[in-house]
Amino acid sequence: MSVRRLLIVTAAALLGGFALAAPAAAQVPLAEDSGGGSGRAGSTVAMALALIGVIVAGWSLRAAGRSGSGNGRVGAIVAIVLALVGMVAAVIALAGSDGGVGSGGGRGGAIVAVVLALVGLAIGGLALARSRRVA
Repeated sequence: MSVRRLLIVTAAALLGGFALAAPAAAQVPLAEDSGGGSGRAGSTVAMALALIGVIVAGWSLRAAGRSGSGNGRVGAIVAIVLALVGMVAAVIALAGSDGGVGSGGGRGGAIVAVVLALVGLAIGGLALARSRRVA
């Protein structure tokens, strides 16, 4: 396994673990006198996951077009998984936001994260298809 693949898989595992832990952490009740957070944390995590998915998908798409040691298949799968986890986190953040866009509740960021996740899924799927064709 190359160092690049190891770093990509490690980053995906860490970020995926944080994304899966975020909904569980959201169930912890806050103190009664505390107003809680602004609600942007969930959409920020979702946006980061989706953006990393888009970046990894771009790298794997570039690698899928080349002949050589790597064909981009692992990167495409990691990108698809990151985009799916980012989309799930964005939908959870979108469902939990109580204000409109611009109110500071994270609804705008969650919508952007859903769009980024869709882009990551599309590019990752294209990279996966090209890696199958080249190999």
